Amino acid sequence: MSLFQKKRSESAVKITELKPTAASQVMSPFLEELLEHYKTRLLSETNLEQLIAAEETERRMSIERLINQFMLEEKVVISKTDKETLLTRLIDESVGFGPIEQLLKDPSITEILVNGSKEIFVERHGRLEPSPIKFKDEEHVRHIVDRVIAPLGRRIDESSPMVDARLPDGSRVNAVIPPISLNGTLLSIRKFRKEPFEMEDLLALGSLNPEMAEFIKGIVEAKLNVLISGGTGSGKTTLLNAVAKSIPPSERVITIEDSAELRLNRGSVVGMEARPPNVEGRGEVSIRQLVKNALRMRPDRIIVGEVRGAEAFDMLQAMNTGHEGSLTTVHSNSPVDAVNRVEGMVVMAGMDLPTEIIREYIVGALDFIVQADRLGDGKRKIVNISEIYVDDEKGVQIRDVFVFKRTGTGPNGEVVGYFTATGYIPKCMQRLKMFGIELDEMIFRLSEEAVR
Repeated sequence: MSLFQKKRSESAVKITELKPTAASQVMSPFLEELLEHYKTRLLSETNLEQLIAAEETERRMSIERLINQFMLEEKVVISKTDKETLLTRLIDESVGFGPIEQLLKDPSITEILVNGSKEIFVERHGRLEPSPIKFKDEEHVRHIVDRVIAPLGRRIDESSPMVDARLPDGSRVNAVIPPISLNGTLLSIRKFRKEPFEMEDLLALGSLNPEMAEFIKGIVEAKLNVLISGGTGSGKTTLLNAVAKSIPPSERVITIEDSAELRLNRGSVVGMEARPPNVEGRGEVSIRQLVKNALRMRPDRIIVGEVRGAEAFDMLQAMNTGHEGSLTTVHSNSPVDAVNRVEGMVVMAGMDLPTEIIREYIVGALDFIVQADRLGDGKRKIVNISEIYVDDEKGVQIRDVFVFKRTGTGPNGEVVGYFTATGYIPKCMQRLKMFGIELDEMIFRLSEEAVR
């Protein structure tokens, strides 16, 4: 009698009577023992790197063949349902991302938050909800974190307890371990759709109205510089992807990102990604260096995923010196806050200039600020499209062209409101006509809801 036949006999579990279980659910003690045993054998007797590199279908077939061989050698027999569960868990644990593998495959989930071994939250439709999935212990979480970041050329340990990286599919990964974290190992994964959002998708989701979409498309085609502003999780990158689709296909676009997330399905686009320093503190390539280098690469447009520091000055300088139609994002809560944040970043670049001069420099570079927001019900909307300019008498002006007006809260907690123009006709209309873009000025009239 083999070891596992003996274990099965001792546990008095009728395998054929076990109900089907998802890969992330609790298995019987006998199946858990099998899982650990065959995981050990796979690690010691196979080339895991080769298995990881294989296509998903081929990977599953290869592991299934090996497990069948192991079971034949050890004379272990289990039901078809349990074998399927065992295989899925083995694949997840040995070449996948363990318990969170199924969450990564769920298209309705946009964010996965692991707070130690016993608490996992997921974001669906903009709202957080607890997941029944758990890790076995802290060691299990660390093992999966190492599996996530190792192929990305990153490491995490006590000397370097934080890491930012991205998965091959573009998903953003952040991990923090003790002693920095007080709650065990923390893991955050922000997922991205296989097919990036387009303006039509945002219209369907109610993130803006057709008049706003038409106006944004027009100002991008007319090579006006646009700053997309928003808080954490407000959809800045999603919006940037959608907005960039309006760039004419004949133009050369260079994207610069801290962690590559943009996916512009078009020709003549090249991307550069910043690089953190290595363990010796060397080899760093900053966003600022990449922006400076991009100017030597004959760009028609420069897109910076997000400005956070001194690179804002170089981005503004590019916008001010002939690289029109550039796009970037900034973390802020309103158009006015966005200008203040950019002003602070210019100061970080070492520019010892009066505030008035810095403001005018910013206004000379930027034409529009598009403010995105995630509302209390989890929905993401464009809440302001604002023109920024200098008035001879009043100085720097930020005027809303379109806004989202919130009117209340529905019975299920949903935000109630409407999009409307403000009645202000932007100063860029003549430029749009120069580029052959004819917009009906009626789109700038107050909506019926606003008039009432």
